This record gives sequence, C-alpha cells and structure tokens, in this order.
Amino acid sequence: MNYRTLGKTDLTVSEIGLGCEGFNGKNREDARALFQLAFENGVNCMDLYSPNPAVHSFVADAMQDRRESFVLQAHLCTIWKKGQYECTRRPDEVKLAFEHLMRNLRTDYLDIGMIHFVDSPETWRQIAEGPVMEFALAQKKAGYIRHLGVSSHNPEAALAAVESGLVDVLMFSVNPCYDLLPGTEDCEQLWADESYAGSLTNMDPQRERLYETCQRLGVGITVMKAFGGGDLLDASLSPAGAALTPVQCLHYALTRPAVGCVMAGAHNLKELEKSLAYETANDEARDYAAALASFPRIRWQGHCMYCGHCAPCPKGIDVAAVTKYRNLARAQGEVPETVRGHYDALAHTAGECVACGSCEKRCPFGVGVIENMKDAARIFGK
Repeated sequence: MNYRTLGKTDLTVSEIGLGCEGFNGKNREDARALFQLAFENGVNCMDLYSPNPAVHSFVADAMQDRRESFVLQAHLCTIWKKGQYECTRRPDEVKLAFEHLMRNLRTDYLDIGMIHFVDSPETWRQIAEGPVMEFALAQKKAGYIRHLGVSSHNPEAALAAVESGLVDVLMFSVNPCYDLLPGTEDCEQLWADESYAGSLTNMDPQRERLYETCQRLGVGITVMKAFGGGDLLDASLSPAGAALTPVQCLHYALTRPAVGCVMAGAHNLKELEKSLAYETANDEARDYAAALASFPRIRWQGHCMYCGHCAPCPKGIDVAAVTKYRNLARAQGEVPETVRGHYDALAHTAGECVACGSCEKRCPFGVGVIENMKDAARIFGK
C-alpha cells in the first residue's frame, strides 16, 4: 500500500480507503471480514457517513486496537430516524447525532469531521454563517474534531467552502464522467442519461479550478463515487458508452491534483479485492488514457489528463508533472510558493525541452506539449 499526506493536515492516508455504504445491511461477521481484508492490505482510513448505529458498532470493533493509527472520517449532519438515514441542518439534531456517533464509536475524537452533503452555494452559505459551523468549530477547538471537512458533489459549492479557509479536507465525487459536467444543485444530474446526450468534450472548467485550488491551498481531497456507483464499470450503464476497470477508475482519481485517497465502496470481499489490486497493478493495467480516448460519447481532445503517455522524454522531463504545475500557476495567475517549490525539485524542468515532439506523437489526446513546455519555462523562468 502506498500512503499520502492529506493536504496540509498531519494525516497520512492509504491511497485506497474504505467507503461505508457496503457495511449497511451487513452482519457482524461480514463486516469483520471486510475490515480484516482491508487491514491485511494496509488500508488505514475510512469514510463513515452513515448514522446507522449497527455500522458504528462494526467500526468501533474494528478500531478497538488501532485507533491511533486509523484515520476516521465521519460525518456531521446525518441522523438515524425510524430506522433510516436522514440529512439535517437543525442544530439540536446535529448536536445529538454527534454525541451518539462518538458514544457508538467509543472514541473521543474524529480525525476528520465532515459536514455532510453541501451541494449548493446557498447551503454552504447557510452552514458557514450559521449554527452548524459554530458547533463544528467548537468541537474542533475542544479537540473532538481534529480536522474539518465538507462533502459535496457540486464544484461551485465545494469551491466556496475550500476558498473560505474553514475546511481542511474536501470529500468530492471524482471520475472521468462526472468531471465533464458543470455544477448543479441537483446531484441526480450526475447520473442522468440526458446529461451525457451527444458528445461531451473536455473537463468542466469549474471542476478543474476546484482541484487546482485545493492543491494550491493545501486542502486534501478524499474521493467518493470513483466508480460512479458502479455504472462506469458496466458498458451498458456507463454514461461514456464504454466500461472502465476499477483499477483505471482509481488511477484516474488518484492522478487528479490534491487527491489523497479514494474511499472505495465495497459490498463484498470480491469488490474490495478489485480495489486493493490497484496497489500491485502494472502501468498497463492502470492506463485509463487509451480507454478514455476510445469512448464513443466523450472526447478530451487537447486536454492533458496527466496520464503519463508522453513519457519517456529523451531529456528526462516529467512532462505530466510540469504540465500540472504549469496549470496550477495559470489558475492562480501567479506562481504560488508551494508550486514553485515542487517545480524546482524536479530533476529536469521545462527549459530543457528540445521540442523533439516525441511526447506529442504518443499523446492520446493531441495535447500541444511543446507549447506547454515553452509556457512553463516562461512562467517558472527556466
């Protein structure tokens, strides 16, 4: 298992983490088996959005002997009412649900306290200026929450939260189909057939800006919906008209800026094994670029996907990394100190490009790499 630092937090997370939806409806033995397989393969983090007391009990049992080494991301604003999950913004319900969560988990802190389901700018404004944020910040000050986060499917709402300076972590839906669509308050549109009618081209600029802003500000991203609820793995259901493998979906998410880990949903051991196989997969198995380039309904022409097909460069330049830092600088309109530090640490930089064009011949998306290298050399001064 590979591990990453989550943004500017002090948290080290496994690239593959556990989603919690697969634990709903499980018995204790099934849950124990899923946790055992995860731990045996180095998984050290989990997202817990569910307010289901039974799921809390499973997680508490699993964490019992490893709490200090286990990164738990759990959600505020979810309640268990009449045997069902609900989202709430009522301060009394948020407070009571948090007390139940901590008691059920048998822990005195959350590594990440995630404000749940912020899918419109107006919802974020109400939360940021209201009693929910006041309560969350009070728990952080008291040490019950170590880092504050927001979960969202809407890049506009997520960007407002990230730029507010109030959150350390963003949980966001990241996959190559959702990345094509603009923000909407109706997240159902992310998987509606009509949203993908015709031929879509290139990443939505709001989403691109969101990822780059998170990288610049040090807000770590934990990924949900990497498989689009499973639709991306089935050609008959995929909005793209073709299927990806779990490993390809995971690699796509993990190569976006600021991403620390993917909280991979698994309903059984076989599904979890498919996600864990990412860590031992070779470059060919991880390669999503050829698949994306062949999708019948979607094109990424001229858009760098950080896929690495441009390598190897005869001068040793990491073209994908240089392009990523160039895009981060362009998004900011200046060169942030952190971005310059990463760029300067590269063994070979854009100024060494000899414009041989070998990278452009290999790019599945027709990216103008030579011009990008010239632009990067201009931006960074070498």
